[in-house]
Amino acid sequence: MTTASFDPRALRDAFGSFMTGVTVVTANDTSGRPIGFTANSFASVSIDPPLLLVCLAKTSRNFATMTMAKGFGVNVLSEKQMTVSNTFAKPVEDRFAAVEWKNGPHGAPILAGVSAWFDCSTNEIVDAGDHAILIGRVEAFENGAMAGLGFARGSYITPGLSSKAVSAAAEGVPLIAAVVERDGAVLLISEADGRCRLPQMELKGGEPLAALQDYLTDATGLAVEVGFLYSVYDNKATGHQHIVYRAVAEPGDTKAGRFAPIADLPLDAMDNSATADLLRRFAAESALGNFGVYVGDEKQGKVHPYARKA
Repeated sequence: MTTASFDPRALRDAFGSFMTGVTVVTANDTSGRPIGFTANSFASVSIDPPLLLVCLAKTSRNFATMTMAKGFGVNVLSEKQMTVSNTFAKPVEDRFAAVEWKNGPHGAPILAGVSAWFDCSTNEIVDAGDHAILIGRVEAFENGAMAGLGFARGSYITPGLSSKAVSAAAEGVPLIAAVVERDGAVLLISEADGRCRLPQMELKGGEPLAALQDYLTDATGLAVEVGFLYSVYDNKATGHQHIVYRAVAEPGDTKAGRFAPIADLPLDAMDNSATADLLRRFAAESALGNFGVYVGDEKQGKVHPYARKA
C-alpha cells in the first residue's frame, strides 16, 4: 500500500507479522499500588549505558501513571505464561491478585516465573505520534532459564514446545505438510483414486520451514507464507511421521489442487482418517479463532493451545 491509501487495521496487521516476545510492563502509582499491562513493543537500546525501551499508547489507562513514575519494570514472559499475558491485557481492576510477584531492587513489580526481568529508572520519554517511547535505564535484572513466549499475527508461539515436537518426529523420513488457507478455504490435492490430501513432501534433511516453503511455492505457483506449527503425529497405520504447519496463500490460480471451503470440506474423501480429524479440528478452531498444536499419534494426543491475545 502507498501512504495515501493506508488502512489502520491493515497497517496494524502488517506490523503484527513481525514475531516478538511478550512482556508485562509494571510500575507503581503515586499511592504505591502496582499497575501493569501486556506489551510486545519492547526492545533493547544500549549496553553502555544499559538502556531499553517500551512503547505506550497515549490512550492507555496507564499513560499518566507510567509517564510520571520514577521507573518501571519489564517482565519477559515465559512460554508457560499465556494466562498471565491475557490477565494483564484485560481491563480488570486487580491484575496482580492472580499472580505471584514482588518489588524489584529499584521498586518496580517483578513477576514470578518469567524468562527475564529488568527493573529500570526512567531515563527519557520521547513523544512519538499516538504513542510515547519510554526509555529506561536498567538498574537491576535477572535472566532465567525458561524459554520466552512469542507472538505474531495475533497468536502466541511457544518455541520450546515447537522445537521438541519437531524433534520428536525427526527419526526416519517424516512427511511435512501444510494446511494452506485462503479466503476461508483450504488447499486440497486430488489423488489418482479420487481421494484428497494436504500438500505434502518427504523431509530428507534441512530446516522444515524452509523446505516446505520452497515446495509449496514450486507446487502451486502461488506466494505462500508458512506460519505456525499445527500438528506433529505418528500415523501407525501408514508408518509415517507427520509435521504439519499452517500457511496462507495469496490470490491467484494454483497449479496443483483446489481450494475447498472450510465449511464444506470433503472429510469423507480424505486420504486417511488422521487427515480428516486434523481438518475437522482446523474447521472448529477457525470458527473460534483459537488454534493449537497437536502432538501424539493418529488415535490420541494432546492439543497445546496457541491462545489468541485477549
